[in-house]
Formats: sequence, C-alpha cells, structure tokens
Amino acid sequence: MVAAATKLEPKSRLTATHWEQAALEAIAESGLAAVAVESLARRLGVTKGSFYWHFATREALLTAALERWERGDEGVVMTQVEDIADPRERLRELFHRVSREMPSHMIYAALMQSLDHPIVKPVMTRVSQRRIDVLAQAYREAGLDPATATHRARLAYSAYTGFLQLSRQMGLPRLHHDEFEAYVEHVIATLVPA
Repeated sequence: MVAAATKLEPKSRLTATHWEQAALEAIAESGLAAVAVESLARRLGVTKGSFYWHFATREALLTAALERWERGDEGVVMTQVEDIADPRERLRELFHRVSREMPSHMIYAALMQSLDHPIVKPVMTRVSQRRIDVLAQAYREAGLDPATATHRARLAYSAYTGFLQLSRQMGLPRLHHDEFEAYVEHVIATLVPA
C-alpha cells in the first residue's frame, strides 16, 4: 500500500521511504515520467538537496521504489490468498481482491506503459511470472492438467492486465458499481472451474 508521504513525519525528518512512496504515488497518478527529483521535492515540501541525502540518482530512487512496490504487492495480494486451502475459493478471492481499485493496481498499469525502461522490465517480469505461477498452481489444484492450468492462468492474467490497460490508456468510462460487480462475477464464473 502506498501511503501519503507528506503525512508520515515532519518534513525535517524525511527518510528514503518517504521519497520512495512519493515516487510510487507519482507513478500511480501520472506514470514513470512523473518521477522527477524536482517535482517530488515540491510534493514533499523540501528542496532537491534533501533527495541526495538518500539517493545518488533518479534511477536509484526508481529501483528502491519499485522494490518497495514489488514487496508490498506480494504481501497485499498474493501472499494473503495463497493460504486459502480450497483452490476454487482461492481463485475467487484473488479475483475479488485484484478487482478492487488499489494504488498497487494503478502503479502496475502505469508500469505496463514503461516496459521499455531497463529498471521497469525486470520488475514487471518477476511480478507477472509470480502472479501467473500462483494462478497456475491454483488451477492445477482445482483439477486442471498442467498445460490447461497454465493456459487458464495466462487467460486470467490477460483479462486482468487488459482491463487495467483499457481503463488507463483508453480512458473508457468507468463502470457503475453494480455493472463492475456484475463484470467481476462474470469473470469468476468464466475463469474459475466448477
């Protein structure tokens, strides 16, 4: 979860964590290009000089921020559903969790637009592979053969990433709450084995 950086501690006691969180907020709001030292300093209410106490370069900040996001993403979504014994219930819960609009999803969608960046691509590759592996394992445990489980995992993950990209890049109108809930239930009915 990405907390508001300016609300954590007084400005005089900013830490590397504050800069990382501010970078993640900027990515979620405006994409990777928004991670600029000067604009982050304004966001945090400090001078650019404060940045250099914690990071040598923008790339160092970006690396640290994405590592923080990756750890948080795994803890918020994936780790919490892995303990659900029934694989079908695990899949349903996973679909419900990822359907909720969370800062992590907005960061993910923004990072998908920056896969050509050398710091972003390896992180996104790891996150995506881990998510697909969790899905494939649940599908195998639900009785699908390994090849079918892998195909279904990729299909489910494609539905997730596609929905995020359509919403972010295409600016499609947001679904009303009831429409969105009906969509999520349709996805679950379609992708979770009976």
